[in-house]
Amino acid sequence: MFAASDSAPPPASPAAPRSRRLALGVIATGTLMIILDGSIVTVAMPAIQNDLGFTPVGLSWVVNAYLIAFGSLLLLAGRLGDLIGRRRMFLAGTAVFTAASLLAGVATSPAVLVAARFLQGIGSAMASAVSLGILVTLFTEPRERARAIAVFSFTGAAGASIGQVLGGVLTDALNWHWIFFINLPIGLAVLAIAVRVLPGDRGLGLRAGADVLGAALVTAGLMLGIYTVVKVEEYGWTSVRTLGLGALAAVLLAAFLVRQATAKNPLMPLRIFRSRSVSGANLVQILMVAALFSFQILVALYLQKVLGYGAAETGLAMLPAAAVIGAVSLGVSARLNARFGERNVLLAGIVLLVGVLALLTRVPVQASYAVDLLPVMLLAAGFGLALPALTTLGMSGANEEDAGLASGLFNTTQQIGMALGVAVLSTLAASRTESLAADGRTAAEALTGGYHLAFGVGAGLLVTAFAVAFTMLRRPERQAAQEPERQADPEPAADAPAPAHAAAV
Repeated sequence: MFAASDSAPPPASPAAPRSRRLALGVIATGTLMIILDGSIVTVAMPAIQNDLGFTPVGLSWVVNAYLIAFGSLLLLAGRLGDLIGRRRMFLAGTAVFTAASLLAGVATSPAVLVAARFLQGIGSAMASAVSLGILVTLFTEPRERARAIAVFSFTGAAGASIGQVLGGVLTDALNWHWIFFINLPIGLAVLAIAVRVLPGDRGLGLRAGADVLGAALVTAGLMLGIYTVVKVEEYGWTSVRTLGLGALAAVLLAAFLVRQATAKNPLMPLRIFRSRSVSGANLVQILMVAALFSFQILVALYLQKVLGYGAAETGLAMLPAAAVIGAVSLGVSARLNARFGERNVLLAGIVLLVGVLALLTRVPVQASYAVDLLPVMLLAAGFGLALPALTTLGMSGANEEDAGLASGLFNTTQQIGMALGVAVLSTLAASRTESLAADGRTAAEALTGGYHLAFGVGAGLLVTAFAVAFTMLRRPERQAAQEPERQADPEPAADAPAPAHAAAV
């Protein structure tokens, strides 16, 4: 986070525990605001369509405009945070997101709302891309860092469920405009506190990585790639449009990698991929997030379309999952990571999540919540184990000057996984539903059969994620080098890989 020169401010400036806790609270609140915005909007979509007169195809752009801007700019924003200062990037992103929320709340036409959502995506990318980078440089003591990452991970895991409840309540009690207006006091409060508690940093300077051509290639490639994926359900995987745009996106991203390998000051130094922890964790995340789309979204659709739950009822039905995720991630994940190592905790979490999706492949058309769904919600404790461990591993191999880039990369692969999950699992579910309906099944039976297929494929993706984590996420190289020094330490925590993360930043 700091400039390369010796005159850069040392990380000791925010050393007071109270300042670090406030900084963590600010970052977690800002992240929660951004995550809530995504799930709140999905609940309010019918009301937005009726009020503003969106066509069915046009309505999808309320979500797509945000996803395209957010997913395509994370990598660029993360690196720019390293260059100009991560504090500046977080503050600017939060300001853009808050202003865009006001514009979305007062929108009176589809065009204005879609434009506001695109701006929200830009602000979200700027703030989210550097959040982890700030955390890992702010909390350098291994156990403190583990607890901070657990809090950060909880905001991501539980935010969707909380957003569904809040979106349903706001839409029903007031109107859809308030799902955006609620961001204003939160965003302003985050800005006011962040200015005071986030550590100042100069960044490396634009000369250390002002690769304009590389920035244009990666932004265009990611934007086109995400656009192609989110439109797959409309055009199909084998259409000329999908194949052509997908090929062009691949060419742009390949050109970006070539540029980074040859540029004097690359935007994304390829050295970051030399770390098995960074490469492996990002690959595991793509598979996990793609698979868990089926839990976060398809379960909600099943509750509403098959069991007839309302928006607020759906959110309340999924609250036990949020509660158990919070209890595990905030209560025990840091201690388990220190005792058994992030890799082992991640593997255990994935096993639980495979069990979640396996149970969902058997959920009946007329399900009892207590018998068929509550056990699934409780097994979601696997999120609380897997996400903090995976986040720590994803940041563990990054040097201090690359912390923003590693943070942006980790958030980018999360969005890629989400886009793939939406495209693949929703397409498979819809195709299976149509096939069952054509065979004479009732609408509820056909929908349930489609969801069963998606849950089964999601379980398969998690099994693949387990295999990748098992083979790639071994003991970090820095930890292996330090192991002889720690063998004489009788404390149980000496076996934990966390000290390697402190050395990494």
